Amino acid sequence: MARVFYVIIFFILFMMGLIFAILNSQTVQLNYYFGSKELHFSLALIIALLIGAMLGVAVSLFMLLRLRREAARLRKAVELAEKEIANLRINPTKTLY
Repeated sequence: MARVFYVIIFFILFMMGLIFAILNSQTVQLNYYFGSKELHFSLALIIALLIGAMLGVAVSLFMLLRLRREAARLRKAVELAEKEIANLRINPTKTLY
């Protein structure tokens, strides 16, 4: 049942994209550092969307790696504290009263 739902959603999105491309068939000039190129407006928007998505994924990966490194550091600190607590339970310190 879920597969049918995904096929229907994909078909609807595909049709919306096709209608968008047909309605926006005029060309625009895309100027970039090395030159320029004329593209259909819908293609230029799709390229911009894909570049933005790739940049977003790249930034997210860097943040994810930084957070994993921080989590590993904190796990080591917790293990060290737990070992210290276990050692204190085995060999309690003497009070000086």
